[in-house]
Amino acid sequence: MNELRHRIEKEVRSAQSGPQVAYVTIGDEADGQRIDNYLLKVAKGVPKSHVYRILRSGEVRVNKGRVDATYRLKAGDVVRIPPMRVAAAESSQYVPPASFPVLFEDAHMLVIDKPAGIAVHGGSGVAFGVIEQLRQARPEAKFLELVHRLDRETSGILMLAKKRSALVGLHEQIRGNTMDKRYYACVAGEMPNARQHARFPLFKYSTADGERRVRVQEDGLASHTVFNRIGIFSGFTLVEAELKTGRTHQIRVHLSHLGFPIVGDDKYGDFGLNKTLARSGAVPGLKRMFLHAHRLSFQHPASGEAMTVSAPMPGECEAFLQQLRQPGGAG
Repeated sequence: MNELRHRIEKEVRSAQSGPQVAYVTIGDEADGQRIDNYLLKVAKGVPKSHVYRILRSGEVRVNKGRVDATYRLKAGDVVRIPPMRVAAAESSQYVPPASFPVLFEDAHMLVIDKPAGIAVHGGSGVAFGVIEQLRQARPEAKFLELVHRLDRETSGILMLAKKRSALVGLHEQIRGNTMDKRYYACVAGEMPNARQHARFPLFKYSTADGERRVRVQEDGLASHTVFNRIGIFSGFTLVEAELKTGRTHQIRVHLSHLGFPIVGDDKYGDFGLNKTLARSGAVPGLKRMFLHAHRLSFQHPASGEAMTVSAPMPGECEAFLQQLRQPGGAG
């Protein structure tokens, strides 16, 4: 897929110097993908509005016929891509290859244990993330795409697809709410209920400086999280979160709204507490957000086999819990 993307980007950019049409034969790596998403991916730098305009006008053709934005490509399709003016080329950014702890891998998928502090992809001020680094480390991979996302400061299970068919199948499970995602979170405060449902609508917005945020708001998207109390300490609670929907920052905002912000959360947390815990030599001490994707249950996209993948508690989180368990460790 990387090789194909580079080739088409080159063809599209060459259109800047004069009228030129690119004809691309679709391979297995794009089989089943919507044509609008395909064009947005291969024509980096072209405004989204322009891509949809050329689709509406019929300038993009598949097998010499007009298609709309929802058309799903098939292997062997020949796509006519008209000249498109791209934005100024970005300065080349070196992406260091990296490997991450592998929890499961076969010909269809790769499941890794993502460390906290690493974005899953580049963008929004981040030059590169896990997906770009993995592609650099695996140049032979014809297809490698994120199945879902984790916040930068969240650690744990991250799933990637190695085939288009696997990506489509896993996305169907996510949309059908048949994929079971569990997270560990340590929160400030002692949660009284052993099991608690949070059903608060979530609304996405941007701050004055362009930072993405989420808040509970009546006209927001319906959201549902179930929290199971795992352990209670003096001033803190360890909970397991079951995601019933998958909204941006859902666990973080639901817990904050309930009055139990996640320890170390720099967007929705208790900033005074976070600062105290992050001080050098603090006991208990923690310098990250305590949110970890620890278990994922799903059906294998090819065999249909029921699978469960687990990621161990990160060392810094386990150390924090050990400090809380000690007499006088919290209060």
